[in-house]
Amino acid sequence: MANELMEDLRWRGLLYQQTDEQGLEKLLDEKKVTLYCGVDPTADSMHIGHIVPMLTLRRFQMHGHKPTLLVGGATGMIGDPSGRSEERVLQTPEQVEQNVQGIRAQLERIFDFDSGEENAAQLVNNRDWIGEMTLIDFLRDYGKLLTVNYMLAKDNVASRLEEGISYTEFSYMLMQAADFDHLYRNYGVQVQIGGSDQWGNITTGLEVLRKTHDEEVNAFGFTIPLVTKADGTKFGKSAGGAVWLDANKTSPYEFYQFWINTADADVVKYLKIFTFLSREEIEALAEKVETEPHLREAQKTLAAEMTRLVHGEAALEQAVRITEALFKGDLKALTVAEMKDAFKDVPTAEMAKEDVNLVDFIVTAKVSPSKRQAREDIQNGAISLNGEKVQDLDYTVDAKNRLDDAFTIVRRGKKNYTMVQYK
Repeated sequence: MANELMEDLRWRGLLYQQTDEQGLEKLLDEKKVTLYCGVDPTADSMHIGHIVPMLTLRRFQMHGHKPTLLVGGATGMIGDPSGRSEERVLQTPEQVEQNVQGIRAQLERIFDFDSGEENAAQLVNNRDWIGEMTLIDFLRDYGKLLTVNYMLAKDNVASRLEEGISYTEFSYMLMQAADFDHLYRNYGVQVQIGGSDQWGNITTGLEVLRKTHDEEVNAFGFTIPLVTKADGTKFGKSAGGAVWLDANKTSPYEFYQFWINTADADVVKYLKIFTFLSREEIEALAEKVETEPHLREAQKTLAAEMTRLVHGEAALEQAVRITEALFKGDLKALTVAEMKDAFKDVPTAEMAKEDVNLVDFIVTAKVSPSKRQAREDIQNGAISLNGEKVQDLDYTVDAKNRLDDAFTIVRRGKKNYTMVQYK
C-alpha cells in the first residue's frame, strides 16, 4: 500500500518537501511507479551523506516500485551549485569516467539490479543523452523553456549571486531538467527524489516537463531533509574527514567505529533514516537506549547494519573482531594489517631502528612524560608493546618488537595508545 509506505517515510523523518502530496499518494496507490535519484561523480566514491536519498529509493523498491539510479557523467563535468558557496573545480573526462565506475560498484551493493523482476533497479548515465546534444540543440530544445528571471529566483542560484556564479553552473539546473524530461519520455519515470538542496532542480524539471508535453504531466518530486546531529554539528564527518563508502578511503573498521560512536541523542533517529529495521525493532532499541544506555545495543545494531550493507558480512566480522580486541586489550588477536588499520589515527612518534632500553623508548615516544614516571608505569604493569605487558626495567626494545619492521604499538594504561613508526 502506498499510504503505508508514505506513512513509514514520515515516521522515519524522510519527507521534507513534496510537489503534490495527495497526487503522489494517489499515483502510488494506483500503480507500480518508476522513480529516480541522481548522483554526480565528483569523486570516485560516495560518502554517507549521499546515500540517504538512495536508501529512500531502495525502500520504494522493497514495496514493488522501480528505482532508476542516474550517475551524472555529463552533469558531473559541470558541477551543481546547490549547497555550495563557490565554484567546483572542473574534472577531466577521464577522471569523471573513473568516478562513474567507482560509484556504480557502490550502488550495486545497495540495489537489486539482477533479480529479473519488473522492479529490478536500472542504472543510467546522462552522458549517454546529454553528451549527444549539440549546444544549439540544447539551447533550442531546453534553453527557450525557462526565463532567466525564473532561474534567478531559485535558492541554489540566488544564494550565489552575491559571490558570483558562472554561466556553466547557472546552466546546471536546466541540464538536470533535461534529465527528468528524457527519463520521463524513455523510461517512464514519474517521480524524482533528492536531498533538500535539490528542491530547485526538481521543481525546474517538473516545469520543463509541463512545457515539453501536450498532455497533462503526471509527475512528482519530493526531497529528504538534511541529516543533522542533535548538538547542531555537521553529520557525516569523522576526525579524518568525510566518511566514505570506499574501503580504501574509510576502512570498514573506521566505518563501523563512526556508527558505533553515535550519541544516544542521535542513534534512534539514525536507525530510522539509515536502516531497514522495522518500526517494532527500532522502538525496542529506543527503549533500551532509555533503560540500558550503557549496553549501547542501539549503536551496535546501527553499526552492524550499516557496515554489512556497505562492506558485506566478512568486513563487518573483521570490524567487530578489531573492536572487541581493542576493548579487551588483546592485540595478539589481530593481524599486523588489522593493527595498522585500527591505530592509524592514534598519536604517533618517529624513532630510528635502534636497540633501546624500554625506559628511554617510552620517554622518547612521549608515552610517559619523564624517566621517573616511565619506571613507575613499567613496574606497575601499565606498559605493553604490541599487546604484551612488559614490567622489566632492563627490557630492550629491538627488531622483535617491530611489526613489519615498521611500527610498534605502545599502550599505557587501558586506553592510551601510541604508534611508534621507524625511519
